[in-house]
Amino acid sequence: MGAVVRRTVAVVAAIVLYLEAVGIVVINGIMATFVNNQSMSLDGLDPDVMATSTWAMGGVFGFFLAACGTLFLVAAVRDRGPGRWGRVLLVSCAVVHGVLGALTVGLVGWHAFAFLMVALALIVFALLQYGGTEPAESGGGAADKGPSVSMDKGPVVGDGPATA
Repeated sequence: MGAVVRRTVAVVAAIVLYLEAVGIVVINGIMATFVNNQSMSLDGLDPDVMATSTWAMGGVFGFFLAACGTLFLVAAVRDRGPGRWGRVLLVSCAVVHGVLGALTVGLVGWHAFAFLMVALALIVFALLQYGGTEPAESGGGAADKGPSVSMDKGPVVGDGPATA
C-alpha cells in the first residue's frame, strides 16, 4: 500500500509540475509579446531586451519545473527517492513555490495562491514519502556491512544506538 501511495503522489506531482512549466512559459510569452507590441520601457531599458529576457526567464523557469517533474517521474518509476542533488533541486522548488504563493496572493488572487499551495503540498508530501527509502542491501551478514554508526550519538554499542 505504501508503494502505491508513494508512486501515485510522485506521478501527480510530476504532472502538476509539467502543467505549471507549460503555464509559466505561456504566461511569460504573453508578457513578452505585450512588452514588444507596446514598445514598453522601464527606466529607459530597450523594449527588445526586455521582451527577450522575459522569454528567457520563462524558458529557464519552465525548464526548472520540468526537471523537477522529471525527477518525481523517475522516482515513481524506480520507486526510490532522488539522490542528494535531486533532493536539493526539489527542496528549492518547494521553497520557490512557498515564496511565490506568498507573493501571488496579493498580486494575482486566491485561486493562483491555492494552486501554488496544492503544488507545494504535493512536492513536500512526495519528498516525505521518499524520505526514508534507501536502496535494498544485498544479502549478507553483519560482517559485510562494516562498522555501524548512529547518525546522532556516534558508534552503535550492542543492539541499539549509544545513549548519553
